[in-house]
Amino acid sequence: MSSPKVIFGFHAVGVRIKTAPQSVIEVLFDASRRDARMRQFVTRAQEAGVRLIEADGLRLAKLSGSHGHQGVAARVQPIAQTRSLDELLEDLEAAGTMPLLLVLDGVTDPHNLGACLRVADGAGVHAVVAPKDHAAGINATVAKVASGAAETVPYFMVTNLARTLNELKERNIWCVGTSDDAPGTLYQSDFRRPLALVLGAEGEGMRQLTRKTCDELVRIPMAGAVESLNVSVASGVCLYEAMRQRSSG
Repeated sequence: MSSPKVIFGFHAVGVRIKTAPQSVIEVLFDASRRDARMRQFVTRAQEAGVRLIEADGLRLAKLSGSHGHQGVAARVQPIAQTRSLDELLEDLEAAGTMPLLLVLDGVTDPHNLGACLRVADGAGVHAVVAPKDHAAGINATVAKVASGAAETVPYFMVTNLARTLNELKERNIWCVGTSDDAPGTLYQSDFRRPLALVLGAEGEGMRQLTRKTCDELVRIPMAGAVESLNVSVASGVCLYEAMRQRSSG
């Protein structure tokens, strides 16, 4: 069995208690917090039957490796990824569901990854894909920033991103990359199809091979002085444009 890991923050711990209470070994909480949010959290944890332990802020900070724990941390067993990316796509095809994927190339900052997972969950993304090298993995900081989305959005780290994009294209999934120098904007592109949106790290952008592998490149129009958006903000802009187009038929 994999070693236990630590998650922290109301959203991350709360979602784990709600979705997989059997995986929660114990929940530590700051008993000196007596506000409504903490009371509600403790009540939900008790109703779920998880083990509750009182702890002070120093112990929580040491356990979580962060002072942003909000008075809540948990030791949990990792939840095994039950499906591969191929299996997930086959299930979507069998259900007649049009895939929507977010591909992140070179996003190494855990705060950015957490924010991307959160917006992916909100936009109904079926999975987030990243390379195993030069990318952030799921850790406690990612889970905290993702506000529970690290538990709900499948995150696949692949050995060769360009090869994976080619495999997606073989499944008739249109791969759209974002680039500041693309000729057209995302608002001129048709996202009402099986779609993988590909974004690179802020500053460097996509790697050259990733860029060449995309079917299409689009840009986010920028009307102000700054030249680019944070990758999580850019993900939100692109994903919600796809969501808007799909909901309007």
